[in-house]
Amino acid sequence: MALETKIYKNLDPKEIAELGSRLRAGELVAIPTETVYGLGANGLDEEAMSRIYEAKGRPSDNPLILHVPDQASVTPLVKEISPTAKQLMDAFWPGPLTIILPKSDNVPLRATGGLDSVAVRCPAHDVCRAILQAAGVPVAAPSANISGRPSPTTADAVYHDMAGRIEAIADAGPCEVGVESTIVECGDDAVTILRPGGITDAMLRQVVSTVTFDEALSAPDVAPKAPGMKYKHYAPDGVMTTYVGVPKLISEAMIEAMEAIQKEHEELVSQEGKTSIAKPLRFGFLINEEVAQFLDIYLADLPVPFEFVIYGNAADYRGLAHSLYSSLLAFNEAKVTHIFATGVPRQGLGRAIMNRMDKASGYNVVNAVPKRD
Repeated sequence: MALETKIYKNLDPKEIAELGSRLRAGELVAIPTETVYGLGANGLDEEAMSRIYEAKGRPSDNPLILHVPDQASVTPLVKEISPTAKQLMDAFWPGPLTIILPKSDNVPLRATGGLDSVAVRCPAHDVCRAILQAAGVPVAAPSANISGRPSPTTADAVYHDMAGRIEAIADAGPCEVGVESTIVECGDDAVTILRPGGITDAMLRQVVSTVTFDEALSAPDVAPKAPGMKYKHYAPDGVMTTYVGVPKLISEAMIEAMEAIQKEHEELVSQEGKTSIAKPLRFGFLINEEVAQFLDIYLADLPVPFEFVIYGNAADYRGLAHSLYSSLLAFNEAKVTHIFATGVPRQGLGRAIMNRMDKASGYNVVNAVPKRD
């Protein structure tokens, strides 16, 4: 039987207290953060966390991140906080940084996917931290979407996937960052980035001497260690291709791909008795201003309907991060069959963006660069 999903929009002290009470009692509540909306449950309640997996259709061996309102709330959850971890908390909390620490006996294995370590973070979102404070328990909160789909950055997107599956949604408007937190493991004055996010490697190097990246980030066949990275993620309904390189060459590569898709579609519909299997084409574009200026003339006469998002200029990494998931979900709503997206260099925030775009496109990335003679 479907649940009645209540949406809280005022988020005044009374509603905050009610949301905290719901979480403490084992109910599922979607909560806003600065990154994406999370599907919250009492992180000390195994049954409540089991309901997260059920609501999302998430594999049960995938660890969860425990969200806390402040540093003091971490102490009961872990065996120790290393000097390096403390430095990171002081520098980046509240913020989009998740730290892996050895778990205490207070943390159920359901929260860790059976591991002896736990992922914790303190979000840089006032409403979120107020809800966490009201709950009085750590809150496990993976992204509030059906597993494998693009993460939600608005309450409406949460409702689309979770209506009837969870008890409540706290609607605090669009998320600011748009991609999930950076996840790190700590060593002695060193960290390993398990998932890139809003806290970049350059920012981390201002605090610790050594920053490395998990091997799995550059080798898809290697099993990742980070929560939320083990299985297919962020995938839109349409076939997505990500293009990086020179704007003019990107536009030419996109045009070549579109013409090939149209030709293949025309051949399919012309075959007698097979017209029913030819889905109507609709293209989606998530591109920067530089690529858009080369595509404008071509798109003016494009016989295929399309959706169009310009996220900013080529250097606007934050604009792309903010637009990525919302655009993919909008393309789903518009029944886009093929998505043409412009990526960014794999540096700084670009590492996080391209990590998500790699997964969303099934690692279908075109490097549009001049050919060497």
